Amino acid sequence: MTHFEIELQNLKDSLLDMASRAEAAVTGAIDALVQRDDDLAARVKNNDDQIDQLEKAIDEQVIHLLAKAPLASQLRLIVCTAKIARDLERVGDEATTIARRSIELSQEPQLKPYIDIPRMAQMAKSMLGDALSAFVTRDTAKARSVIPRDKEVDLLNKQLYRELASYMIEKPTTITRCLNLMAISKALERIADHAKNVAEDVVYLYEAEDIRHTGGGG
Repeated sequence: MTHFEIELQNLKDSLLDMASRAEAAVTGAIDALVQRDDDLAARVKNNDDQIDQLEKAIDEQVIHLLAKAPLASQLRLIVCTAKIARDLERVGDEATTIARRSIELSQEPQLKPYIDIPRMAQMAKSMLGDALSAFVTRDTAKARSVIPRDKEVDLLNKQLYRELASYMIEKPTTITRCLNLMAISKALERIADHAKNVAEDVVYLYEAEDIRHTGGGG
């Protein structure tokens, strides 16, 4: 293994560390919501700084490696790693939003049993996990299979939005709680979007085909 290849492997390892933390943040934020655990929510918020710092470190590694005139395949890996890191940083931000909103929600009685939001969270996390697994295993078929699943999360978000809007009209006392739940639902919808972005980057990385905006899943 050349020194350059070792540096490339270190870059991938940094990305996987970041991915692990981002996934854990989403899990923690949803657990905090469902369990009404403000301490857990606060830990999720505080840990976001670690994800931010990892993104900065990856950016520095990327700039360093780009200066070494890599081959085309290596160049794609470096560029895609930077793009995936950006999406993971935003996943961390969305998890922080969920954690913050869950603290606000725990100050009032629970509006309704949490069914749709944990379901959305599971779908978004599954998408992200599969996209990252495809990155590690070079499995572009798996990456492509992630992309159409984004529409399912979008539909659930719209369905929940309509339900909460009806609540607010019928019972104005629920408005604050409904708005917080809408924000959480939107954050999960965005996490699914970021998972889709990662999947598209994996296809580009290993097939040299840009399938963004083409519906190129499946």
